[in-house]
Amino acid sequence: MAKQLGVSEELLDALYHIDRYHHLFSERELIALRYAEIVTTSARDVDEALWDELQAHFDDGELVELTSVIGAFNFFNRFADALQIHPPEQTDRATS
Repeated sequence: MAKQLGVSEELLDALYHIDRYHHLFSERELIALRYAEIVTTSARDVDEALWDELQAHFDDGELVELTSVIGAFNFFNRFADALQIHPPEQTDRATS
């Protein structure tokens, strides 16, 4: 989906090594990615300092939306993992 929205392969690959490729992301994107990682691994670790950083870059509505998207994708991933649902094979649309 990200590719269809114009996100480059380089940027998608960089998500696996954000610490090495942080220069490809804006400060706003980096804080959102850090927030997503913390919410995904241990939401109770969202502390006052992180919240202050988030509020410096996002308004209340954006924070609700960001948290909703993170939560939804965590649900989808856990649901699919539990039921062993695998993504469909990718086909090249140019050849079809």
